[in-house]
Amino acid sequence: MRSGGFLFRAIISPRRGSASYNSRLVNKLVIANLRHRPIRTLLSILAVAVEVTMMLTLVGLSRGMVEESQKRTRSVGADILIRPKASAAIQLSSAPMPEKLLDWVKSQPHVAAAVGQVVQPIGGINTVTGVDLDDFNRVSGGFRFVKGGPFRSPDEIIVDEYFARERKLNVGDRLELLSQSWRVSGIFESGMLARAVLPIRRLQELSSNTGKLSQIFVKVDRKENIAPVLAALKTSLEGYPIFDMEEWLSLISMDKVPGLNAFIKVIVGLSVVVGFLVVSLSMYTAVLERTREIGILKALGGSPLLVLNLLFRETAVLAIVGSVLGIVMTYGTRSLIMGLVPASLTQIIVYDWWFYASAIAMGGALLGALYPGWKAARQDAIEALAYE
Repeated sequence: MRSGGFLFRAIISPRRGSASYNSRLVNKLVIANLRHRPIRTLLSILAVAVEVTMMLTLVGLSRGMVEESQKRTRSVGADILIRPKASAAIQLSSAPMPEKLLDWVKSQPHVAAAVGQVVQPIGGINTVTGVDLDDFNRVSGGFRFVKGGPFRSPDEIIVDEYFARERKLNVGDRLELLSQSWRVSGIFESGMLARAVLPIRRLQELSSNTGKLSQIFVKVDRKENIAPVLAALKTSLEGYPIFDMEEWLSLISMDKVPGLNAFIKVIVGLSVVVGFLVVSLSMYTAVLERTREIGILKALGGSPLLVLNLLFRETAVLAIVGSVLGIVMTYGTRSLIMGLVPASLTQIIVYDWWFYASAIAMGGALLGALYPGWKAARQDAIEALAYE
């Protein structure tokens, strides 16, 4: 603000001309203030950027993992899904369905193929899936291998590219899973069924679910027969949740995952609080540092509204630059996640949330500047000039 004397006089002088001219001078003063204190400015921008990055990364992770789950389920190529009795839409169940049900389903009219699946949690949100490859190939067309091939013995496992990258696996390597050592026989393209797949009989044995399944995928001979087969299955299998695949995929959404939206709202709320506190502290410090300068401005005839205008414009600049930096930083978090834990987490860039996150950050920043601005506007010019 060392150059502030000329700018002060220009801003408050009625002889200087139009409001647009004065506005440009106010903007110059704001930029001069920010450049004069680069460390505080940089820290304030980073605080807003982290706030925006937190929101965009969380929403990107939530949406990315839901969309990844939809993609892998759709890739099976089935038309109908049969779930266990009393099971929730999003549930990592083990295997509560009798396997003999699969043979019955295969025998129904217009059923071209069916495959049973066993899902076993292996820690966190990760699972391993057991299938019969012959049945799975008839329903889906089979895995597309980039290295190696399908398992041919009970102690072999196949994994997708992301799982292999995260665990640093190659064909022939040993993998410790479920207290067993497995040989990686193949690595397949990601986006189909699961991250890691075992022979179904072996997984049933290890999980104490011999003769049981987690769910059944059904492929119908022709699309026009999906509705009749679905109706017949619902009539015969009373109590079992049975869905056509489009209906099932609509249930795997952010709105339907229990607690997910509430969790996002909590994180967004925390982000706003963090942005509010940091910007409030920054602007309060700025007011204290510039007490004498504010006193000079008021002594020269500057109004409280002008002081508020200066501080709010300064806050807006910090919020805008911080929001842009925060958006850029989400590309960094996505690269970091995809490089370190691609099989555990999936983040996408949520373009539609750029505006919301920036608006929330701007609102929090302006709210944080409210009290420091009010304090600065009410300062007595004489007391401010005497401030040391």
